[in-house]
Amino acid sequence: MSILVTGGAGYIGSHTCVELLQAGRDIVLLDNFSNAKPEAVRSIKRLTGKDFPVYATDILYEPGLRKVFGEQEIEAVIHFAGLKAVGESVQVPMVYYHNNITGTLNLCKVMAEQGCKRIVFSSSATVYGTNPDVPFREEYPLSATNPYGMTKLIIEQLLRDIWVSDNQWSVALLRYFNPIGAHKSGLLGEDPNGIPNNLLPYISQVAAGKLPELSVYGGDYETGDGTGVRDYLHVVDLALGHLRALDYIQKGAGVEAINLGTGRGYSVLEVVRAFEEASGVPIPHKIVGRRPGDIAVSYADPAKAQRLLGWKALRELGEMCADSWNYTRMSQKNPEEL
Repeated sequence: MSILVTGGAGYIGSHTCVELLQAGRDIVLLDNFSNAKPEAVRSIKRLTGKDFPVYATDILYEPGLRKVFGEQEIEAVIHFAGLKAVGESVQVPMVYYHNNITGTLNLCKVMAEQGCKRIVFSSSATVYGTNPDVPFREEYPLSATNPYGMTKLIIEQLLRDIWVSDNQWSVALLRYFNPIGAHKSGLLGEDPNGIPNNLLPYISQVAAGKLPELSVYGGDYETGDGTGVRDYLHVVDLALGHLRALDYIQKGAGVEAINLGTGRGYSVLEVVRAFEEASGVPIPHKIVGRRPGDIAVSYADPAKAQRLLGWKALRELGEMCADSWNYTRMSQKNPEEL
């Protein structure tokens, strides 16, 4: 029996695939490669020394999903596949609603048909909206300030409603905070197409000379240095959280929303300084206007994850920055140099 990982070639998905394989689990990887690269699949195989089925298909394509479930014995799904750029979601909301929600409906429909009713869903701290009370706890009221966040919120409700209709389902709604970092080997990391939406890839590209400077969105927040504060966690810690969540949902039925974060916030400028220290490279930056929908401070209360999953983020900010920089340097090398 295998774990189906949708979006398995993406940033978080690929790291999770490595940890699953190294833990002795069998996987099936599904990705449409719209925002992921086939090189990630090769890196997963290289790091683990293991082979696994790969399906280059889309969650919007039901026949493709049925082919996967028809050819493979799937015991549970970790669902990463989805569009994820906040700014883009505002520009093309119909694309986001169709892809993320309809795709998840298709997936759940095929899972139900096949009697596979265990799913770990990649949700987001964006479902806490503009709530000013930190740290964020799972029982807080939910809202969204952009179409991307709204798709996460709707999918969470969709999965809750599916469980109400059929109590055999077991669902973990993992609300990520801000994953950064890369695999220690430098073979896997965050490599978005175009100008990055997330802070660390943006900083990395400035350090590598690909971009002239970092734009810091907002310098007048009510924080220690005026820049936004976020809960940054290492992507490997996040990946390990999925393994713990998988173990949890395989023990019984129900729906649980669980934060995955460190419980500590760092400002943008603190991250810039930590990256400069880890890399030895100065990061030129400028303060620009706030982005609509951004809030001043966001960090998790991770107590529930520790209580239910036995999970805790272990890696510090310096290690996150060092691993990101290592991945950036490695990705600039020719394949024969690796």
